[in-house]
Amino acid sequence: TMPPNLFLQNFQSKQTAQQQFHVTASLSILCLHYYNFKHHWKMTDLHSKIGDTTSPYIYCLAPIESLYFVRSKEGKIYLHSLIMTSVANMSSEALPHIAMYPWFAIGHLYSFMDTANKLAERGHIISFFLPTKTQTKLEPLNLYKDLISFIPITVPHVDGLPSGTEITADIPRSSLSLLTTAFDLTEPTIDSSLRDIKPHFVFYDFAHWLPSLARRLCIKAICLSVVGPPAVGYLISPERKLIEKPITVVDLKAPPQRFPPSSIKLSAHESREALTLLTVKKDGQGGISFVERLMISYIDCDALVFKACREMEGIYCDYLEAQFRKPVILSGPMVPRPPTSALENKWATWMDGFEAKTMIFCAFGSECILKKDQFQELILGLELSGLPFFAVLKPPIGVETIESALPKGFEERVMGRGLVHGEWVQQQLILQHPSVGCFVTHCGSNSSAEGLVSECQLVLLPHAVEQYIIARELAGDIKLGVEVEKGEEDGLFTREGVCRAVRAVMDDDSKVGQEVRANHTKWRELLLSTGLENSYLDSFVQRLYSLLE
Repeated sequence: TMPPNLFLQNFQSKQTAQQQFHVTASLSILCLHYYNFKHHWKMTDLHSKIGDTTSPYIYCLAPIESLYFVRSKEGKIYLHSLIMTSVANMSSEALPHIAMYPWFAIGHLYSFMDTANKLAERGHIISFFLPTKTQTKLEPLNLYKDLISFIPITVPHVDGLPSGTEITADIPRSSLSLLTTAFDLTEPTIDSSLRDIKPHFVFYDFAHWLPSLARRLCIKAICLSVVGPPAVGYLISPERKLIEKPITVVDLKAPPQRFPPSSIKLSAHESREALTLLTVKKDGQGGISFVERLMISYIDCDALVFKACREMEGIYCDYLEAQFRKPVILSGPMVPRPPTSALENKWATWMDGFEAKTMIFCAFGSECILKKDQFQELILGLELSGLPFFAVLKPPIGVETIESALPKGFEERVMGRGLVHGEWVQQQLILQHPSVGCFVTHCGSNSSAEGLVSECQLVLLPHAVEQYIIARELAGDIKLGVEVEKGEEDGLFTREGVCRAVRAVMDDDSKVGQEVRANHTKWRELLLSTGLENSYLDSFVQRLYSLLE
C-alpha cells in the first residue's frame, strides 16, 4: 500500500494535468492496493459519482497509463480513468452478455461453469448451453441463478450412439467419434438460439464451427481452453503443421522447435496415445480429425482464454500468442472455491485415528479406470509404503466390484490402516484433513488444482495425454511433486515405483522431499495470496471489453 502523497509524486512525471479531470467523472478513493507498479494498479472499494448516478462499490483494474490522479483543495485524492468512465455506470443489463457452449464432457462443463460464476459475480448475464439431462448436474454449481441461465440442448440421434447418451461418461472411448458427430449436428440449434439472445461473446472449446457462425452474427468467438498452455503448445502448436502433413510418434516425443525450454516431453507409449487421440476422425472414417477440430477452434477464434497465471506458465502463454497470432487472455489460476459442507462423519472418524500428515490419499477422478494388474500394483505400492492410506478408485476394466479386484490376502494385511473405496468422496475436504500428508493423483486439471492449494505432498501418476504434460510441468519444471516411474514402451508402473515416489515426498530428511516441500509451499502461498485471483479476473474482463472496441 502506498500513501497518497507518494501516489502524486509518482504521477507527476506522467503529465497528468488537472485539466484532464472533471468532477462529473470522478472517483473518490477509499482504498488502494498496490500489486505491481510496472503493470497495473488494483483499486477496490471505490465510491463513484457519474452524472446523477452513484455506484458505491466498483472493481477496477487498468493499465497505469490510463489512470489520472489529482488532489482537491480539501486534500482529497481523486482518480480519473478513461476505462472506468465507460464501464462504471453500467447496469447488469448494459454489461456484455456472454453465451457458453462447452464440449459434452463433465470436466469441460464444470470448467465452463466455474468461469460463468466468476463472470456473473461481476454482473454479467450468462446463457449456458448444455445437454438437457446434464442440467441437473450443474444446477447445484450455479451460484448466480438470477444471472446464469441454462439453455438445454437435445443431443441429436446418431446411428450407433446408445439412446440417452449426452456426455462422454455415458459411453466407452470407442464411441467418442459418434458423440462428436452428434455435437456438430447441434449447429443449427445453436445458430437459432444465438440469433434470439444476441450475446456479445460466445465461449466455446471443441465447436470448431462456432467462430464462423459467430462472425456472421457479429459475435466475438472466445476459445476457452480447458487444456493448459503447456499442453496446447506442445501438442498442437501451428509450427508442427499438423493439418499440412501427417504427424508421427517420433514427432510427438519431442516438443516443437521453438517451444520454451522445459522438462516436458513424451515417452514412446505416451506419444502413441497422443497420436491416436489427435488422429481420431469424427465419424470414424472421412470426417474431420480431432487435431483439425482443435486447430480450427484455436486459429479461427477472436481470443484464446486459459485458466492460468503468468507467474507459473507465462513462457508458454507468450509462445502461444506468437504461434497463433491471437490475444492470449488469462483468467487466473484455477483456485478451487472453499467447500461449504463438512466431511462425512464416517470418513472423518476413521481418519481422526491417525497421526498428522501420515496418511496417503489416492484418487484418480471419475473417468480414469485402470486395468486390473495396474490397479493391483497401485494399491500394493500403497501397502508397501507402510503408511496408512485411503484409495478412491473405480473398479478395474472388466471387474464389477472393488472387492473382487483386490489381491488375495490384501484386506487382511491392511485392515485398520488401509481402505480402498469405489464411490465418490469429498476430495477437497479429505485433502484438508489433518491426517493426510500425501496425495497420489492422476493429474487431472481439477485434482491438480486442489492438490496445489492443499498442504499435501504430491505423487503424480498421470493416465491421459494432457495429464502427462501436467505431470512433467509439476515434477520437472517447478519441482513440487514426484512422478511415479513408468516403462518407456509399455507405460506400466510397479508397486516398488509407487512406494519409492511416496517415500521420496514423505521423507522430511531426503533432498527430494525437502525440495518439493519448499517449492510446494512457495507456489501454494502465491496461488492463495490475497487479491491474485481477483486481479486476474478483472484484467480478464477488461481485455474482453477491449475486443468490442
